[in-house]
Amino acid sequence: MRTEREPVITLHIERLAPHIYTHQEIIQLLDAADRLSLTWPLRALTYRNLFGLIAAAGLRLSEALKLTLGDVDLRAAAITVRQTKFHKSRCLPIHPSTVRELELYRQARDRCQSTEDRAPFFVSHDGGHLPTRTVENVFRRLQPGLGWRARGDHPYPRIHDLRHTMAVRRLQRWRESGQSIDHAMFWLCTYLGHAKISDTYWYLSGIPELMDTIGARFERFVGVVGQGGAS
Repeated sequence: MRTEREPVITLHIERLAPHIYTHQEIIQLLDAADRLSLTWPLRALTYRNLFGLIAAAGLRLSEALKLTLGDVDLRAAAITVRQTKFHKSRCLPIHPSTVRELELYRQARDRCQSTEDRAPFFVSHDGGHLPTRTVENVFRRLQPGLGWRARGDHPYPRIHDLRHTMAVRRLQRWRESGQSIDHAMFWLCTYLGHAKISDTYWYLSGIPELMDTIGARFERFVGVVGQGGAS
């Protein structure tokens, strides 16, 4: 039984600004992956296509690493992301330029690895799925040679910032073409695999490039901040 008034604790959650990559920085990353030492035959091509797909489709790293051959339908220009963070699956269209890159990777991959539908799309040296920690270590080792400076609140650019960058650039293009941002946000929410539209507003709210567009709309969803952020 309470005998005195307990203090009310207000939890303030601050969204750390991500590093939004420039087009040139993404090209530098893919070129650096191309130059990786070939400790196994597919290493450079695998990392180039892994980072490229994350940048193009805004996937979470975990989603990209779980893809199987059966999930990537290059004839239909679509990938199926299964059982994601929110236990849902989604089918995503991908751009023809992304399809062309993945086709070249697939041809090289299939010459030396399993072609069963359940086999990993991005394959490691032993034929299994690439481990998350290994990918993150490779990404960190590439950075010193690229001369990047972090522009967000994190100490260095992250793989996850490629997902942020895709969302930002897509929304910027919609805004420049005069499309309805409200409608665009619902499409982006679905494409990114967020559980609620408020997650997408929260996801973009800390990004300087979009503050003039997102700020007023995000106010309508400010009540959900205490429920946690999106990823």
